[in-house]
Amino acid sequence: MAPVRHPDAPAPGELLGAHYEQCFGCGGEQAHGLHLAARAGDGVSVTAEFTVREAHQGAPGLAHGGVLASALDETLGSLNWLLRTIAVTGRLETEFVRPVPVGTLLYLEAEVTAVARRKIYSTATGRIGGPDGPVAVRAEALFIEVRVEHFIDNGRPEEIRAAMSDPDQVRRARAFEVNP
Repeated sequence: MAPVRHPDAPAPGELLGAHYEQCFGCGGEQAHGLHLAARAGDGVSVTAEFTVREAHQGAPGLAHGGVLASALDETLGSLNWLLRTIAVTGRLETEFVRPVPVGTLLYLEAEVTAVARRKIYSTATGRIGGPDGPVAVRAEALFIEVRVEHFIDNGRPEEIRAAMSDPDQVRRARAFEVNP
């Protein structure tokens, strides 16, 4: 089926913010995290940006491939907020096209391509410097819709309690949106 944006999804251009402050991908409390900032796009799409820092390097002066895969996964996972679905990464296939130097802004675009019951199919592209920059990375992903009990049953109890006791209903709901 073609994906359908939830009527309560953030408006195009709206900053999505961190789904959980301790998230390596988008959380503000992670000193060496990506601090990835995602925005809702048209339809069921998002754009995101992060700057590759020294803590993100693998080979000298270049981003670690795992960090780039994490940025793609985080961006793809943000799509689930537009569907208002709790989902986890089931499969992530990444293609590394060119090296990404430290200090580079990586601009990411992602969209949901199809939904089949609990399965959500999506793609993403990362470009160096901005939306018109050269392609550095691509990904295709399969996310699986889960219930919040997935996190309660498998997460660390003290962190689950902290997230569930957050008085901000939106942050409380978003804490469980894209974690594996």
